[in-house]
Amino acid sequence: MGTIQMLQAGSGFQGMLKEGARHYAGLEEAILRNIEACVQMSKITRTSLGPMGMNKIVVTNLDKIYITSDAATLIEEMEIHHPAAKMLAMAAKTQESEVGDGTNFVLIFAGELLQQAEGLLKMGLHPSEILIGYEKAYKKCLEILPTLVTSTIKDISNKEEVLPCLLSVASTKLYGYENVLAPLIFEACGYIMPKNHTNFDVDNVRVAKIMGPSINDSTLMHGLVVVRGAETSVTSVKLSLIHI
Repeated sequence: MGTIQMLQAGSGFQGMLKEGARHYAGLEEAILRNIEACVQMSKITRTSLGPMGMNKIVVTNLDKIYITSDAATLIEEMEIHHPAAKMLAMAAKTQESEVGDGTNFVLIFAGELLQQAEGLLKMGLHPSEILIGYEKAYKKCLEILPTLVTSTIKDISNKEEVLPCLLSVASTKLYGYENVLAPLIFEACGYIMPKNHTNFDVDNVRVAKIMGPSINDSTLMHGLVVVRGAETSVTSVKLSLIHI
């Protein structure tokens, strides 16, 4: 009798899964749980949007502490286990690798779309109907967005055209230092820019951090910079002379 009860308890799809695995099905259990996970992740980074966004403290499993408002860093260091939230994190990482900016916008925009879809699902709409509506909205956006363009860069080698765009991007990373960093970014990227702009490799620009000076003392060097520590150490001094 005990054997029969064990077989009944482990029958069905749940019995095919390993011990501890959970199976959800239906609107309430599966879809709404996925939406909730994605919305919660988007709320984490929402308050970090823009140059005046708040910093977040992330403590990794190695007890390493990150204090940043960069969504790409937050997603990289957070241990995300939920499958739907992982897909949203992958979309944000793709945005970072392809464009280099707008990671937080992807998370917030996707979270808001899913939150609005939750209300439609509770009204009784089928997910496929909501998807059709979003596809129509996407096509409409492609028609409207070109009319909202404020400026266009025709020549990427023209500093006067490119610099205003670099200022807005740099201010989201290091607010207050954009006037110092934007010209350096323009010179560095312009120096390694290939004839085919689509083949630009961001790894050809390296940042070397040297202890002591401030960000205002940053400079651009063509070539390779190797940061090295002290070559020797002094352990015993009888007479020390300091020349000023």
